[in-house]
Amino acid sequence: MILIPGEPDSATFAPFGALIERPAMHGDRRIYSDWLLPIETCALQFHINSVACSKLPLMLDQVECHPHAAQVFVPLDVSRYLVMVMPSGPDGGPDPAGALCMILPGSMGVIYRAGCWHSGVTVLDHDASFAVLMWRGMVDDDVFVPIPALQVQLAAMNSRRTQP
Repeated sequence: MILIPGEPDSATFAPFGALIERPAMHGDRRIYSDWLLPIETCALQFHINSVACSKLPLMLDQVECHPHAAQVFVPLDVSRYLVMVMPSGPDGGPDPAGALCMILPGSMGVIYRAGCWHSGVTVLDHDASFAVLMWRGMVDDDVFVPIPALQVQLAAMNSRRTQP
């Protein structure tokens, strides 16, 4: 299946989490704290990661989810990056047929809702780093599942959904 990334769209992404955007006016704040409410028996983890650059087209054959907590990525040194999410199927596993893919600029962060199936962080243009926040402390904080390969590629006319 071919997946063509679209432009960032907060409304389309909302079932999977939130896009972190800076305020329009100086002195304003956008609050995202509700995504990081405490979880009993867990501790808030804050780390910085380093991610190697990827090139399009690329193949995605695994997704992950974090069943208990949202996961927040705030770009530190990022040009553009790929965000790919998909709904859960009737069995609770990932449903690749509903995959959604976007290319986000380095000025925008992403929050994956607890239980959201998503690809690992994939950066474009150059190696990059993110600040990452997530509550951790359960045996199954991270669940990784193989999926039938999705080819992510650019097209002259972007679409937000998968193509056969």
